Amino acid sequence: MNTQTAGSSVQIPEKKYFRIGEVSKLVGVDPHVLRYWESEFKTIRPRRAKSKQRLYRRKDVETLLLIKTLLHEEGYTIAGARKVLADGGRRPVVPKPGPVLTGSSERLAFIRKELQAIQDILGRRG
Repeated sequence: MNTQTAGSSVQIPEKKYFRIGEVSKLVGVDPHVLRYWESEFKTIRPRRAKSKQRLYRRKDVETLLLIKTLLHEEGYTIAGARKVLADGGRRPVVPKPGPVLTGSSERLAFIRKELQAIQDILGRRG
């Protein structure tokens, strides 16, 4: 039975260990990238078989999929991705930038408009 990871469309087969080639295909990166990520993210620690081959657990594969999403799709740096992983996968909420206001009259007009919108919202509740 295959299961799907949260936030990802990758199907991870139901098995205890995965070899580096399998993980490479599942995650969609070359094996050398996986080895590099091992050196950068201490949470990824594959076991070694007697043949010295890396054996990744399901949790490792899920973490690698999250790392790929953070780095390749969301534009995080290695340090930023480390921080997200340390925070349990929670990403910081970044406010959307407002308009660029050059003059004080533009700033005042923008503030007035925002305050009126807030007043309208509060008026609807009362």
